[in-house]
Amino acid sequence: MLEDRLKGHLDVTVKETALSGLSLLDEVAGFERLIIIDAIQTRGGEPGAVYKLSPSDFKTGRMAVIHDLGLFSALELGQKLEMDMPGEVVIFAIEAKDMVTFSEKLSPEVEESIPKVVEAVLKEVA
Repeated sequence: MLEDRLKGHLDVTVKETALSGLSLLDEVAGFERLIIIDAIQTRGGEPGAVYKLSPSDFKTGRMAVIHDLGLFSALELGQKLEMDMPGEVVIFAIEAKDMVTFSEKLSPEVEESIPKVVEAVLKEVA
């Protein structure tokens, strides 16, 4: 859904994926810039709020096991392996009320925020 809204406006590659960790490396290799749109849950956050973040906004520590490799550790590993990783990473996160219950559908608060995220991404790439 978000993918369809962005594809019509941009001359960029738009991908939707549920991949994480090492599985993402092949998906992002070769791109100069990576813009991620995802849900987030913060303490006291208002459901539907949209945040623009960077990797430095996340506390990342060294992982104990490779299976626990998160996005930023995977990107760092890709660089160390001399893969062509994006030089810039921007994250647009939408505050979700519930990150535990799995559903194929967006919550009403997240759904209402989609136009704000589309606008923010369009401004980012302009």
